[in-house]
Amino acid sequence: MLQPSSSETVVEHILQIPLSDRWRIYHRLQELMIPCWCLADGSLRVQVNNYLMAVLVRSTVLQFMASRQELIDWLEQCWHLSPSS
Repeated sequence: MLQPSSSETVVEHILQIPLSDRWRIYHRLQELMIPCWCLADGSLRVQVNNYLMAVLVRSTVLQFMASRQELIDWLEQCWHLSPSS
């Protein structure tokens, strides 16, 4: 697991995730070795230690919760931002 360096701040966020997606997101974050916990109130607590973890959490949540069109738009934006060879 990645440990925060002295210049990084550990931040915990509580994500309000629909119960239908909570366990799938939780298990995916566990696979990515991102510390997270499912709480009794239905929320998902995620510990973000660095920028890479923040990007992985965002990407994971987006993967499960975004509409197909939102994912297509996001991918097209990535293609436009990539440097041309």
